[in-house]
Amino acid sequence: MKRLAALLCAVALVAADTVWAADLVGADLVGADLVGNVPIGDPNQIAGIDPSSGARIKDITTVQGVRENQLIGYGLVIGLQGTGDSMRNSPFTGQALESMLDRLGINVSGAALRARNVAGVTVTANLPPFVGRGSEIDVNVASIGDATSLKGGTLLMTPLSAGDGEIYAVAQGPVAVSGLSVGGEAETVTQGVPTVGRIPNGAIVEREVAGSMEDLGELVLVLNNPDFKTAAIMADAVNAYTSRQFGRPLAVERDLRSVAVRKPAGVTSARFMAAIGQLRVAPDTPARVVVDQRTGTVVIGSNVQISQVALTHGNLTVRVTEMPQVSQPEPFSDGQTVVTPLTQVDATEEDGHLAIIGGTDLKTLVHGLNQIGLKPSDIIAILQAIKTSGALQGELVVQ
Repeated sequence: MKRLAALLCAVALVAADTVWAADLVGADLVGADLVGNVPIGDPNQIAGIDPSSGARIKDITTVQGVRENQLIGYGLVIGLQGTGDSMRNSPFTGQALESMLDRLGINVSGAALRARNVAGVTVTANLPPFVGRGSEIDVNVASIGDATSLKGGTLLMTPLSAGDGEIYAVAQGPVAVSGLSVGGEAETVTQGVPTVGRIPNGAIVEREVAGSMEDLGELVLVLNNPDFKTAAIMADAVNAYTSRQFGRPLAVERDLRSVAVRKPAGVTSARFMAAIGQLRVAPDTPARVVVDQRTGTVVIGSNVQISQVALTHGNLTVRVTEMPQVSQPEPFSDGQTVVTPLTQVDATEEDGHLAIIGGTDLKTLVHGLNQIGLKPSDIIAILQAIKTSGALQGELVVQ
């Protein structure tokens, strides 16, 4: 009887599951409790967007609240070939070494430590969002003493803490250094930075940051390059997808920097963001010219326009040459030998060609500037003069 009752219960459960699954067939899944199983499809195809045009939303935005956390710690790198800290100039390294040995049961208090194979370093890392306990992250190691190289060293177990003082990861492992430093008594050759290294997967996460995607509530997409038009275009693309996929628009632009998107029911935040991130939009770029006078770099945005102007640019070259002459006295005279200065000054000015430039697009503008044949420093001077005259329709940024 007991076996028969158990068999009847199992049959009843299977029948109930079958009816529940049958009721879902053809039903509207928007608002259902079946979270995460709503198919997202091809977002660009659903929204009617050309998948080969523009940039993906995931490449031009970040999700507000989804960010990395910085970690820092102090540790010791051992195993160096005489390139570590000198205990006299870096007393903190000696104190840390003495404290570590004391914890290991070795009493060296009062002893004069003269080890040159140990270096005090700072260890930094970025804790990715939603990382789980036991995950491995990369760490960077940098010397803070007078060590000359960290090549061949091994970082001892170093706790890494965040701004709240809590320990979130522990780092340890061999340090990979790309630079080198080789020297003798009279000469030293250094390539790269041998006092900075990296440990791939060198830290193990011991504590998770509280929070999840579901705790965010409303999803806010923050533009990397804020712009009102780009925010509006992105909101339209998201609404085109959600209107066809979920039956209603869910995005609205807040300002030039952010677009708020409501998560529909029946789909997880991660799954919804995976679909939104694939949508392609054409970001609008500001009319801006950036010049760097130190390196002679000029970057002109595609929307920069110059009203038609006539300009000429000539270079004045002044050359000063010193040719001192020696004046000798007559033989058997009481005169003295003196040096007579002789300076030659030449001033030349190149011919200036009056040119008319102006264009409605970047190609025409660059072609007009190339016709004059100027150096980068001359182009910077001309752009500044055009901006002063009011003919440069855009922002001029001088670095």
